[in-house]
Amino acid sequence: MDLAETPAAIEFGRFRVLPRRREFLIEGRPVELGGRAFDVLMALIEASGAVVGKDALMHRVWPDRIVEENNLQAQISALRRAFGAERDLIRTIAGRGYQFTGEIRTVSASANATAVMPQPTPGPSRPLTNLPEAVSELIGRDDELDEILDLSTSHRLVTLAGAGGIGKTRLGLAVARRLLPQFADGIWLAEFSPLTGPGLVAATIAGAVGLELRGGEVSTQRIAQALAGRRMLLVMDTCEHVIAAGAAMAEAVLRAGSAVHIIATSREPLRVEGEWVYPVPPLAVPAENAADQDDPMHYGAVRLFVERARAAEPHFAPDSRGATMIAAICRRLDGIPLGIELAAARAAALGIGELAARLDDRFQVLTGGRRTALPRHQTLRATLDWSYELLAEPERVILRRLGIFAGAFGLEGAAAVAMISEISPSEVVDGLFNLVSKSLVSTEEGTVVRYRLLDTMRAYGLQKLTESGELEAVARRHAEYYRDLFERAETEMEVRPATEWLADYGRRIDNLRAALDWAFSPGGDASIGTALTAAAVPLWMQLSLLEECRGRVERALAALNSMAAPNPRREMLLQVALANAVLGTAGTVDAVGSAWNRALELAEELDDIDQQLRALYGPDRRRLAVLSRRSRRGAGEDRTHARAVSRARTAIAGGPLRPRSEDGRVGPPLAHSLGAGLPGPGSANRCCGSRRGSGNRPHDFARLCAG
Repeated sequence: MDLAETPAAIEFGRFRVLPRRREFLIEGRPVELGGRAFDVLMALIEASGAVVGKDALMHRVWPDRIVEENNLQAQISALRRAFGAERDLIRTIAGRGYQFTGEIRTVSASANATAVMPQPTPGPSRPLTNLPEAVSELIGRDDELDEILDLSTSHRLVTLAGAGGIGKTRLGLAVARRLLPQFADGIWLAEFSPLTGPGLVAATIAGAVGLELRGGEVSTQRIAQALAGRRMLLVMDTCEHVIAAGAAMAEAVLRAGSAVHIIATSREPLRVEGEWVYPVPPLAVPAENAADQDDPMHYGAVRLFVERARAAEPHFAPDSRGATMIAAICRRLDGIPLGIELAAARAAALGIGELAARLDDRFQVLTGGRRTALPRHQTLRATLDWSYELLAEPERVILRRLGIFAGAFGLEGAAAVAMISEISPSEVVDGLFNLVSKSLVSTEEGTVVRYRLLDTMRAYGLQKLTESGELEAVARRHAEYYRDLFERAETEMEVRPATEWLADYGRRIDNLRAALDWAFSPGGDASIGTALTAAAVPLWMQLSLLEECRGRVERALAALNSMAAPNPRREMLLQVALANAVLGTAGTVDAVGSAWNRALELAEELDDIDQQLRALYGPDRRRLAVLSRRSRRGAGEDRTHARAVSRARTAIAGGPLRPRSEDGRVGPPLAHSLGAGLPGPGSANRCCGSRRGSGNRPHDFARLCAG
């Protein structure tokens, strides 16, 4: 095909391309096709059946820019989706590129003007729709588009549910534009955002579709009957603040006839018969520990940030370090498109580094959205305020109290923290369910469902908690809950497999840290903090977090020493933990000895035989497994245990059990003089004072020492 003179129209099958107007039509009806996808299509058509290499296509579509191949693949996918059943019009030639296989007919610019216009079809000359044209590319949503298209063609009611700013409306409109050829009676958008009450829902739909209702009430049933015979798609946008009326309308329309399809967008499902819910996910973001070779630009969130930043500053071109910082920003914004767009708009003025540093105050930084946007979409805070104000009062209280959790939490934890005064247990369960359905709380599926607030929602919840004056009370409940939880955890170590125990409690580390940070803060309660520190030592040891354990224990001991009322048992346990943590972090012999000596003093004061043995035999603690608990059944074994202490003292008095290096640090353990028949290395929890056994009888070592 000779395209030296740009044709007015190019036709292949039921498709028509108008190059000069950059329009793509299917059976005479315009269909949205992004600018880059259009350029790819023109390049393939102009090749007249020849294979076009990927490099050539990328140079044509992105001149003077370096882009990844996946960007080209995204445009090819968009074209194939538009072709529908004729997706094979574009063939992939492995290792070479792409080939257009359609039979092309051109209409020259000199031909009669009527030849370049869409062929006349019965009815109106323009498509039957009030959908707005897209003015920017939808980025990072190819998979979601495909999934929603499949749902929408298979089911009559699909609700796109998700948090505020997640992009439900844009996604719904993009799907609707793709479906235009399938609905003879059009696709109609009913926007509920401006509505101030549910009574306006029926009239809004009537106006959107263009129904001429002469006299009488504009009721739900009347609208449903008027639409019953039409093959059309109704898009009901932003249903959450008129949810009951929207649900009633959707169900009435579905029941009145079998031809009408509905796509709804809402922050919660409509909960009507026949509804299929599609939870709109955040944009993909790189994992925090992503490999260095994993290009951040492969992720939709990062691409959106870069595109919006370039819209504000055309020369914006981040290097690899900048791209990594952008990925971190997108992670902190949970991949939410609205937050990312607001952040990108600030990037030109603040710079990437300064923007990242200011995200702790994200609600002050992320402002200045589009002037024409709805007020709730002009700032991140306004978006969340909109969702918060739609909640019932008990749900507001529960949501802000859940903001105290630093990571995932269970139903028991939610109840412990949220159930203060006016909130009952049943309200916590119902409220949590409603918050999940309204996309304000996320779930982590597993044997037991756990819950989580996205970082942005958690920051908002903490602000609301502070404003309510409840922060200190809720933080105390949170710390008390984790203190009790980890005290139970230490007991459970005796009966649960180690891997199972660690899988359960290891994921609670973020909440443990948050509870300790509050407990030792000026407004906290150090007594809770010292108890929680002592109870959490086995977890740090099991996770090999010895440096953290040492720092936390040292802070707890400092707080304990400043308290008016001494707690010798708690101090003893913390001193044992400190000794072992210092050993594990290459501490000095003096520091280790000081901790063991103080632990021994306290154990003697408390007449705690087990802890005396630990303190005496601590420097070679790895052979101490059999001393982890006692099950003496008579006075004879009491005497045996006492003799063990005496022999341990005598043996240890013979000299140091670990050599001292030139810098004064502890070296590898020496063989102990008590004999070679002792048990082998034990687990970290055993060396830190847990009462968990080793599989040997608990008093074997005492008998060995007793001779």
